Amino acid sequence: MAGDETAFLQVLQIYENTMYRTAYAYLKNEHDAIEAVQEATYRCLKKIHTVKEPAYFGTWLVRILLNICHDMREKSMRLDLQEDIEIGDTALNHERFELTDIITRLPREQQELIFLKYFQDYKNQDIAALQNIPEGTVKSRLHAALKKLKLYFMKGEI
Repeated sequence: MAGDETAFLQVLQIYENTMYRTAYAYLKNEHDAIEAVQEATYRCLKKIHTVKEPAYFGTWLVRILLNICHDMREKSMRLDLQEDIEIGDTALNHERFELTDIITRLPREQQELIFLKYFQDYKNQDIAALQNIPEGTVKSRLHAALKKLKLYFMKGEI
């Protein structure tokens, strides 16, 4: 697959909708989602030679996309925080959190698991392959993440 651009483009077309939906669900912004998909496509083309097993191409591609989305969201949060500091106390008066805001309080690993399982409807087995961890680990980490989210809700932090 490494040298055949036509095959590469055909495979990418298969994942195009999934990539966009994933990026949009993660970033909540059409422009950013398109940018993330473009960056993932570029990186994928650059690193296609590193794919050892073509059967895992989709998993590899989604992993690249999730890393890009995470980086973009982190950068966006830093900018938002800087704007909040510049605005002052008025930003503090708007403490209305949505579910996605609460999820961002979780560690990155747990955010990704929640996102893949409940926003993208991935099966535990697929998540395990994507994360390179046993399925049992996926289940226990999801359980821990859901437990933390439940605590946030019970404390009224939403």
